[in-house]
Amino acid sequence: MDIKKIQEGTFLNKKILVRADFNVAIENGDVKEKFKLEVCKKTVDHLSAQVGSKIALISHLGRPEGKKNGDFSLGQIKDELETILEKKIVFVDDCIGGSVTKALEDLAPGEIILLENVRFYDGDEKNDSEFSKKLAENFDVFVNDAFSVCHRDQASVTGVTAYIESYAGLRLQEEIKNLNRVIHEPESPATAIIGGAKIETKLPLIKRFEGAYAHILVGGKIANEAIDQGIAFSQKVILPIDFADDRLDIGPATIKRFKEVIAQSKVIVWNGPMGKFEQSPYDIGTREILDAVVESDAFTLIGGGESVQVLEENNLMDKISFVSTGGGAMLEYLGGNQMPGIEALRLKK
Repeated sequence: MDIKKIQEGTFLNKKILVRADFNVAIENGDVKEKFKLEVCKKTVDHLSAQVGSKIALISHLGRPEGKKNGDFSLGQIKDELETILEKKIVFVDDCIGGSVTKALEDLAPGEIILLENVRFYDGDEKNDSEFSKKLAENFDVFVNDAFSVCHRDQASVTGVTAYIESYAGLRLQEEIKNLNRVIHEPESPATAIIGGAKIETKLPLIKRFEGAYAHILVGGKIANEAIDQGIAFSQKVILPIDFADDRLDIGPATIKRFKEVIAQSKVIVWNGPMGKFEQSPYDIGTREILDAVVESDAFTLIGGGESVQVLEENNLMDKISFVSTGGGAMLEYLGGNQMPGIEALRLKK
């Protein structure tokens, strides 16, 4: 892995900007997807152990379209993040400028700064160089720990790396290591389970898995789309042979067939639900397949917001070998596409 890693850097008395992924669902003040908050703890602890280091966490939340909007304020996650990181969090209602400068000056040992939603500025998604410079100017070092945005070429992901020394966080390294394992070193037989929507984004992934995997199980809306469009696949790709009412879930015969394949697998990669799982009874297929994956002896890797949500709701996070924070990023990486956020951290040769 030829990227700069935080284990190889020295951060004594450094001001460190850490790109995390706190783009989580919030309902009535309650943070969903706490997993996304939890995964940055190893990196924060590693950096905090360096004497005199000062850490500020930055992320986006939702789609505020470049405007300040309280509904998308990261201040809403402050208390939950404080509990998870076991450190006092100082929330700053901006991510650039003098208020960040002052917060860093006033920061007490053991405290962590949480910056406001970076997408309150349209310069982030535009990867504006002036905005990138403003993000960097208060810091000595940048650490990217947000795999889920590494497929984006944005100021808080790639732009800032042009102005300050940059490293990969521990979580980002774990994502790359585990995804590489299922791409390059899958034990045989290996099975991919692909569901959800948007056949145009999933088709390249299905085609790539056909090369190295024994089976590709296809469910969800993309299965309907593949059937309706008459898309031709090799015999490795198994489409549903029956559906629940309105084709909103896979049917019992398909569940039985998928389970037989899963039981024989040594590696299982899953992205996307088997049906409209958020609405009963169309969650049956997803839950039955999840049970089969959990009960298997395979190395299991699951990613994508909907899939992770099912795991969290059923307290099964620790039953999966590796849970990826990436949805679109996981698809891009597994599909063999270049990831701007990772490329920006590569060691210069």
